[in-house]
Amino acid sequence: MGIIEKMRLDGKKGFVTGAARGIGKCTATAFAEAGADVAIVDLDFEEAKKTAAELAEKTGRKVTAIRTDCTDKQQVEEMVAQVVKELGGLDFCHSNAGICINAPAEEMTYEQWYKVININLNGVFLTDIAAGKYMLENGGGSIINTASMSAHIVNVPQPQCAYNASKAGVIQLTKSLAIEWAKRGVRVNSISPGYIGTELTLNSPALAPLIEQWNAMAPMGRMGKPEELGAICVYLAGDTSSFTTGSDFIIDGAFTCF
Repeated sequence: MGIIEKMRLDGKKGFVTGAARGIGKCTATAFAEAGADVAIVDLDFEEAKKTAAELAEKTGRKVTAIRTDCTDKQQVEEMVAQVVKELGGLDFCHSNAGICINAPAEEMTYEQWYKVININLNGVFLTDIAAGKYMLENGGGSIINTASMSAHIVNVPQPQCAYNASKAGVIQLTKSLAIEWAKRGVRVNSISPGYIGTELTLNSPALAPLIEQWNAMAPMGRMGKPEELGAICVYLAGDTSSFTTGSDFIIDGAFTCF
């Protein structure tokens, strides 16, 4: 089998959290286009169902929608069980759900801080553990976490200490799980996107002035496109990355190089 064939995900089953729109929708699309059956996991169930129907029609793969609050341990465990039941197994997952609240540190409320940490870090932990337990008991698998270039740098001009801290935590969680599970068949890696032009980001009046500044600072002079994250996720979900674990892949157009 050649390298191109090995890059395919035919026969594999997986899920993506925060997949109703944005980065999650694009990686779920890439997985399905590569031949995998995929569950669209999101708190917005109506949008998740639309995305699932769209991908199923577009790719011919089995795509299902599951409503889940990734900060709720029981819901996450039930989601993984539902994925296994509906798709027939679980070979990979992309823990992608996350939020950002921009507020000066001295003005940020504890509720704001906790909400960001709870979704971005605790939610990834709960998702990884639930998926990992199944994989450890069923021949292994691949876990992909969405971190951020914000784990490597402090973004400017926007104040976002909770987001930065949460994403740095995701990378250390990724490396810790990779070490614990390295000899047991479960690989864990993370991606650290730079500024990505999702539909919500590009259409936000509040972010328009920031986008101009970000692009002025960016070596490539632009934001990334969500679909530019698909290839690395397909690679990490498949068999060609069998010796890749504990790694963080920065996809930021060289933004963090200076």
